[in-house]
Amino acid sequence: MKLSARQLCFFLAAVAPAGKLVLLPSQLAAKAGNDLLFPLAAHIVFEAALVFLVLLLARRERTVYAMIADMVGGAAAKAACILLAAFLLWASFVPLIEQKLLVQTLFYDTLPSYVAFAPFFLLAGYLCAKPLASMGRLWDILAPLFCVGLTGVLLFACGSADLGALAPVGGSGAAGFWRGLFGASSWFFDAALLLPLLGHFPYQKGLALRGALCYLAGGGAVVLFCALYFGVFQELAVSQPFAFSQMSKYFSGVAAMGRVDYIFIFSIAFVMLFYTAMPVQAAVDVVAEAFARPRALAPALSAACNAAAFAALLAFNFVPSETIALISVRLFWIFPAFSAGMLLVLYAAWAAGRRRRHAQ
Repeated sequence: MKLSARQLCFFLAAVAPAGKLVLLPSQLAAKAGNDLLFPLAAHIVFEAALVFLVLLLARRERTVYAMIADMVGGAAAKAACILLAAFLLWASFVPLIEQKLLVQTLFYDTLPSYVAFAPFFLLAGYLCAKPLASMGRLWDILAPLFCVGLTGVLLFACGSADLGALAPVGGSGAAGFWRGLFGASSWFFDAALLLPLLGHFPYQKGLALRGALCYLAGGGAVVLFCALYFGVFQELAVSQPFAFSQMSKYFSGVAAMGRVDYIFIFSIAFVMLFYTAMPVQAAVDVVAEAFARPRALAPALSAACNAAAFAALLAFNFVPSETIALISVRLFWIFPAFSAGMLLVLYAAWAAGRRRRHAQ
């Protein structure tokens, strides 16, 4: 099953940004204050560079397993794929906590959170049993849905935002920038999400640059969102974790028209569901690929991973803040270190393969 370049660009420009709108803005405001846009922009540029490097690897049209197996053999390649899957499962936990809190707070505030969120794992179990490349047609639908939703929220919010709240620039100093940079790392692993897709889409000339530019465009929308978010809430921004569902209600026309902004909010929330399932789906897919995709492996892995994720959410149900702090603050370095380290391994495999071909 193959993706098209268009579908890949849709994911980078208008699906990946959906995972940055729940807790990340308030996390950045808490760490960097009114300078929250600078660490956010730095992360987006760095991740866009990683996306460029990942898509450049697609020129070989080989999977992660095949590239590593060419260099060090099948057993080591399987171990590397399992390690990549473990990282993706680790990275999936913050989005899962975000979505559980969002569903509980925004949609079903009278139900216990684990009851309200449990149906998500039925959807995730189905999606994760499918190859990640099968998501392409869904991205064709989700991308315009997200664009409509975000545009609506931004238009409703812009009239209530005071962008002067972002001044004075540099007020948080270098310390605020570094706190914001480190504290936001767990939301930026989109380049690692692309690794299981290698070998499942044809490389076209300029695709790496187009993909990076699409990611920068989606990141620019997130930067604009965070600017309006801080302009609306200002000093209260640190206590508004579900900003995309709150910003638009301060629009003056809401009193006359009612909460029509819920149309846009639900559109974004719908896209978020599929993005939240993607890290687990990618983890299942990369392991299934490494073991030649036997028929029963993907469904079994999907059931096991989603059951483990649900159990972990139950275990940490009453300490979400501490859990997020552990992943995104104390262990923030795992995200950039693993993404960059995995790319180094794959480029080493690429170089080894080229030397072998030239020697022959």
